Amino acid sequence: MSADAEMSRYVVEGRPLTSGADRRAIAVYLAADCGGVVHRLTLARHGIDRFGVRNEVAAGRWFKVGRHTVAVGSPELSPIALRWRAVWESGSGSRLDGVSALLAGGMTGFTSPVIDVSLPARNRHHRVEGVRLHLPRAPAPVATSGIPRVAVEVATIHAAQWAASHRQATLLICLPLQQRLTTPTRVELVWRGVERSTRHTFLSAVIGDVTNGAHSLGELDFARMARRAGLPEPTRQAVRQGPNGRVYLDVAWDDVGLVVEIDGGHHALALNPVDDALRQNDRVVAGENVIRIPVLGLRLKPTAFMRQVRRAYDRLCRC
Repeated sequence: MSADAEMSRYVVEGRPLTSGADRRAIAVYLAADCGGVVHRLTLARHGIDRFGVRNEVAAGRWFKVGRHTVAVGSPELSPIALRWRAVWESGSGSRLDGVSALLAGGMTGFTSPVIDVSLPARNRHHRVEGVRLHLPRAPAPVATSGIPRVAVEVATIHAAQWAASHRQATLLICLPLQQRLTTPTRVELVWRGVERSTRHTFLSAVIGDVTNGAHSLGELDFARMARRAGLPEPTRQAVRQGPNGRVYLDVAWDDVGLVVEIDGGHHALALNPVDDALRQNDRVVAGENVIRIPVLGLRLKPTAFMRQVRRAYDRLCRC
């Protein structure tokens, strides 16, 4: 017998389920997709009224973990259960947003101590432990079935805006793209619609970096950094002859044989590292010295990377 057929044996619309075994069976079924929790209204629609809930709670089999949320079997809530509780308890129209929406959508490699929830500012809302509320006038629409949450590209932009630091914001832009949860084009389109942000200039640069690669730095930016580090003017887009034809290098000081390759955000994806390694090795075999710098590194730690370039240049000058 299928799970749905088994379920139908217990459903009696509008009539309380008097059997404790029936109550528990249906509650387990309903809570399965929500990490072990279920909304009181969902229980009521399936014949489990407030008296049935009260009896199970009194017996220590169910646990009230909010005004609307009932935990079935254990009061210890899983991450999935905590997200459902956050949405149910925060107010009408709640949806996961920011990092929480990304995690619910499958992002890995990041954890958050709070759950981000957004809902319309005009709606009645409730403070919930462990939940950070955002109350925009017009929140982004719910973009998926399952737990209510905003679209990945919207969540990506919000997560970066709400991040604790520039470094964390950069990571939260990169992770969804590297894990193929959304595309650079979609992220860029959402960002274009953002008029105000406390880190607007920084995020504009980073989003340009991960969508357009090293070219987003602008032709004169690296030269300006080099001058600031006390280096002479480099050659940009220097041309070399490789085994398979012409190779264009980002920056070079031909007088000392120093090459700097600036890797855009796309370089960590797919087969790009293979092509990058082949190109770098060709230059080393040809007798040049190559320094690789991720473009995001120039955004986050420009002084440290340029100090390395300066040390390499000075060493080669002494040779």
